[in-house]
Amino acid sequence: MKEVTIYTDGGCIGNPGPGGYGVVLLHNGHRKELSGGFRETTNNRMELLACIKGLEALKEPCRVTLISDSKYVVDGIRKGWARRWQKNNWVRDKKTGARAINPDLWARLLELLDQHEVEMKWVKGHAGNNENEICDRLANQAARNHPTRIDTGYPG
Repeated sequence: MKEVTIYTDGGCIGNPGPGGYGVVLLHNGHRKELSGGFRETTNNRMELLACIKGLEALKEPCRVTLISDSKYVVDGIRKGWARRWQKNNWVRDKKTGARAINPDLWARLLELLDQHEVEMKWVKGHAGNNENEICDRLANQAARNHPTRIDTGYPG
């Protein structure tokens, strides 16, 4: 099984606002960078989409170290929150009936996680991690380049 490292970041100009994601994939000395932007979305949606786009770029099942500066994403997976929300029909809190936010993207991410062996790692953003800084730059460029694509899952 190939071993791949994926760095991801997402962000918005305003929240909500124009948003973008950035991804760096590393495998055996090879490097691939991905990015994309949307006219209006949220920071958390872009953080999730960065992970999705990175995993979707893989052509076969891989052993992946996925590194994100988003506690929302990393904790959502590592602490089992997303799987629990999915099991409960995307209800986050049974007592209040509060719905999970971004279930469309969580569902896509969980499906991709089932196709690979993924270890999620958190890295502090804006703390000098070179690949994370590159992802941040890619995401910001994508958000600033007047994106016209519509984030169909964003209700705004």
